[in-house]
Amino acid sequence: MIVEQPDLGHYLDHASTSPLRPEARAAMIEALGSPLGDPSRIHEPGMTARVVLEQAREVVAGFLGARPREVVFTSGASESIAAVCWGVAERGRAQVLSAVEHSAVRFAAAQHGDAVVVGCDRTGRVDVDELLAAVSDDTAVVHLQLGNHEVGTIQPVTEAVRACRERGVLVHVDAAQAAGRVPLDFAVLDADLISISGHKLGGPAGTGVLLVRRGLRIRPLIVGGEQERARRAGLEDVVGAVGLAAAVEAIDVDAEARRQAELADDLRSALRSVDGVELFGHPTERLPHLVCAGITDIEPQAVLLGLDRHRVRAHSGSACASEGLEPSPVLEAMGVDAHRSLRVSVGWSTTEADVAAFEAALPEVVADLRSLRR
Repeated sequence: MIVEQPDLGHYLDHASTSPLRPEARAAMIEALGSPLGDPSRIHEPGMTARVVLEQAREVVAGFLGARPREVVFTSGASESIAAVCWGVAERGRAQVLSAVEHSAVRFAAAQHGDAVVVGCDRTGRVDVDELLAAVSDDTAVVHLQLGNHEVGTIQPVTEAVRACRERGVLVHVDAAQAAGRVPLDFAVLDADLISISGHKLGGPAGTGVLLVRRGLRIRPLIVGGEQERARRAGLEDVVGAVGLAAAVEAIDVDAEARRQAELADDLRSALRSVDGVELFGHPTERLPHLVCAGITDIEPQAVLLGLDRHRVRAHSGSACASEGLEPSPVLEAMGVDAHRSLRVSVGWSTTEADVAAFEAALPEVVADLRSLRR
C-alpha cells in the first residue's frame, strides 16, 4: 500500500509530534535492509541485532547523561509512565503529582492507588514545599514533569529531586516535552526514573525510553520474557532504537534551543498584536519551543480551522486530543480560561517562513471570526 504524503504546510505543532529527522529516516532504512534477527539469540543474525541494539542504547544513554544499563527502550513516554506507576505501586498506596501533569501521568497514577494532586500558581509552576507536604509514609512516588506540555513552564525539578531524595521517596520526572529542548543529564539530576518520548524530538513514532536509576528495582509492566534485562518483555524494536539514536545524535540542544526561542518570541509578538489575547505560562522559566495563549470570545476549534485554511498547522491547548471538548485540566489548575487557548510550537524543521505565515494569518482569521459575531 502506498501512503500519500501529507502536506505539512507551515507546521507549528512540534509539541504534539515532530517530523522524523532525515538522519533518523536514513538510519532506519539502512537497518531495514540488514538481516537482523532476534537480539536474544546466539546465531549470527541475532548477535548482529544485539550489537546494533546496544550501540543505539549507548548513543541514547550518552545523550541523556545515563549509563547504558539504565536505559530501557519502550514504545513511548505513555508506556514509560505506565510502567513507573505500575512498577512502584507495591511500595505504597499513594502517588503524589502536580495538577499540571500530562494525562498519561494523571490517569496511570489514579489506577494504582490514591493520586494526591498538588496545585500550581497562575504560571503553571509548582511549589516544592507544597509538593513535599503531600508526601506521607505511604507515598510510593512523586511525579513532576520537567516542562509542561501545554504552556511550556519549566518546573523546579532539581530542587524537588533533592528534597525527595532527603525524604527517601522515589521521584519520577516526565521529560517527554523537554528532552532535546533543554539540557538533560540523568546523573546530575539524580532522579530515580525519567520518561522520554522519541517522536517529540524528531525520532520515530513508537519509540521511547524509561531511565531507571542504577540499583533501583521495580516490577515490569510487560512480562513474558527477559528482554531489556527483564525490565520490559517483548522482542526489541531494533530499527526503532536505531532511528532514535540517529535522531539524538543529530541534536545540538543549545543551538536548537536558541533558534527555537527566537522563533517562539516572534510567535509571541504576533499573538500580542491581536486584541483580546493573553499569553500563558511562566515568563522566563519555560521551554524554548512552545507558546500558549488564550483568545477571548473565540472557540479554539474555529481558530485552528481558520489557520489550517492558510496551511498553518497548530493546536488548541484545551485538550490532549483535537476531538476533546473538555476544558484543559492544566489551564484550570492555573486559574486561567481553560476553554479558549491556542498552542503553537516550533522545532528542528521550522523556518522563518513558517512563522511569517502564522503572523500573516492569525489577525485575518481572528478578525473574520469576530465579524461573524456581529
